[in-house]
Formats: sequence, C-alpha cells, structure tokens
Amino acid sequence: MSKKRIFLSPPHMSGNEAKYIREAFETNWIAPLGPNVDAFEKELANYVGVNEAVALSSGTAAIHLALILLGVEKGDRVFCSSLTFVASANPILYQGAEPVFIDSEPDTWNMSPDALKRALQDAAIEGKLPKAIIVVNLYGQSAKMNEIVALCNEFSVPMIEDAAESLGSTYKGKPSGTFGEFGTFSFNGNKIITTSGGGMLVTNDHDMAQKARFLATQARDLAQHYQHSKKGYNYRLSNILAGIGRAQLEVLEERVAARRTIFENYVSELGSIPGLIFMPELEGTRSNRWLTALTIDEKEAGFTIQSMLDRLAEENIEARPVWKPLHMQPLFKGSLFYAHSKEQDIAKGLFRSGICLPSGSSMSNADQQRIIEAINTELKINTLLKR
Repeated sequence: MSKKRIFLSPPHMSGNEAKYIREAFETNWIAPLGPNVDAFEKELANYVGVNEAVALSSGTAAIHLALILLGVEKGDRVFCSSLTFVASANPILYQGAEPVFIDSEPDTWNMSPDALKRALQDAAIEGKLPKAIIVVNLYGQSAKMNEIVALCNEFSVPMIEDAAESLGSTYKGKPSGTFGEFGTFSFNGNKIITTSGGGMLVTNDHDMAQKARFLATQARDLAQHYQHSKKGYNYRLSNILAGIGRAQLEVLEERVAARRTIFENYVSELGSIPGLIFMPELEGTRSNRWLTALTIDEKEAGFTIQSMLDRLAEENIEARPVWKPLHMQPLFKGSLFYAHSKEQDIAKGLFRSGICLPSGSSMSNADQQRIIEAINTELKINTLLKR
C-alpha cells in the first residue's frame, strides 16, 4: 500500500468558506463582482494598511495592470528580480518592454541593492532609466526595502512590490506589499491563503485603483450602450471566489503561525546536519515562511540535492528546487543581468544548491516527522556508502 502523498503547499480551508459561497448563491451574485468582491477588497486593504485594493483573477494580472498604470510601453525597460517565478516578468513581455534582471543577495535571497545601484547608474548614464522596478519577496521573506526604496527615490523610478508569496509578512513592522507605488498578491491554490485562483492589486492612490478596476472590466466606458475607447482586460475576480478569500483572510494569522512553526521544527530537527543552511530571516522582519527553503552544500552534507529529491519522491513526498533564475531561462536569453558582484551570481548559486520542503499549514506533526526521517535516512545511507 502506497504512503499518503505529502504535498508541497496544499490549500487549507478554514471551514467558513461555505458561508460566503452560500450567500453568493442565495443572492444570485454568481457573475464577476458583487458584495464578496467589495468586502474582500476592503478587508485586505485594512489588513495591510493601504487605501485601496482591487480584486483580480491572478497575481500576474495585478502586475500587468501595475505596469500599464505606470505607463510601461514597447521599448521601455523594466528591472525585475531574477530569482522568482516567471509570472513576475511575463507581464513585462506583454507590454513589449525589455526586462533587465537583478541578482539576489545572501541575507534575504531577494533583490541585491548593490546590483540594483549599478544597474540604475548604468541606465542613468545611458539615458534609459527603467519605467518600473519589480521587487519580489521570495518564499515570504521581504527584500531589503529601506535600501531599495532609497534607490528608487534617488533615481525617481517607481516600484512594484511582488508580494505574491509574502502576504502576512512584515518589514520593520510594516506589512509586505505596501512599500511601492503598487503591491501585488496571489491567491493561487498553493499560496498561504487561496481563492483557488485570484490576486489583488493594492495602492494608496485612489485614482489609480479606479483606473485598474476600469481596465480590468474590459475598459467599458460610462454609456448606456457598450462603448470602449481603450483596450481592456477580463481580469476581475468572481464574487464566489472572493467569498473563499474572505474566509481565508480571517485565518491568515493562524496560517502564518503554523508555517513558522513548521519552519522552526525543520530547523530544530535538521539544523545540525553539516552543509544544511536554512533561508535566513532579516533582522526586524517577519517572514510568513510560505515555504521552508534551505541550501545544501553537497560536499559538507555528504549527499546531493538530486538524491534528496529522489529519496523524498520515493516516500511520496513533494519537494522542489528553488526557482530557476529568470536570467538563466531560455525565454529571456540575451536579457541584461546585473550580478550581486563580479565574483558572485547569488541567484545561480541558490538555484543550484536550494530546495523547498513541504510547508502546508495543515501538515500534521506525524507528516512532518515522516519528511524529517526520509532526509535522515538519505544522510545515513550516504554516510554508510562512503565508509
């Protein structure tokens, strides 16, 4: 009999979702928009402390609209974190713009202020500053926002904060997603809270939020008939899915606490193994620990990343390498890339040595112990083989 599958980050329902879904059915608010959408926007805006939130069909849609609202067009440049999922940069291509990728730094695994500064200085000399900078908060950890915001201000370049993985995280007491002109969140099925599919664009600019809502609903003009003067998109979140989001948001703090406990358990049980280094948490920040990520020094640890992934797969446990950097992706071949330093491509190193372990907030202690035992078994087998 095969062992139960342990997923990397499965959905975790609160039990209250059915109430909001039932209300949508009972009031016949089945079409996109409706009371749940309005309430979800207000509740999330209140949670992160911004004036406006716009509920959308995905986090990718939120980034795309942010780029449009910042005037990004064909031929423009947009700087973007390299160590991230492709959805962070695809909207740059939607606009016909040119992505320039910025390396990570070791303290947060996120955008390197050193690399960003050199990229901005070069762009200023060239007379081609980017129209926007997309900063990603990887696996729940905020980037070095003080340094990055200072550089954005110095060069007068607006920032989009891709907080798809970091809802519930904070940087020096301020919620993730609130440092740029726009913040974006994802509610995909694997995120810390989910609407099955969905996203949110947040901003303190009321006019920009209204423009986002207009563009996301096919840019329909105020007229009795169907009239359109601008290109629009079908990006709004459904009222039913927003109901799921409302119930999920109610338990967000519990989900953050659960994932942080899971991370701490991994560190407690595995942290003494030579060569295993867990993703750091910058002082003054709180990571939601969406995924527990770590690097493996194969020489020190005595086993390879691939052998670890294979061992976990044999035990029916899902684990993944960290994101493959975008500057290494075939899609972006030839794109400009600024490394952390002349000697260090941090993102490439993290990709080659990094692994993500199952971190779902519904994971039982027994399931986590099964994962830990599988890792220890791989360690013991490789130790014996070397004797």
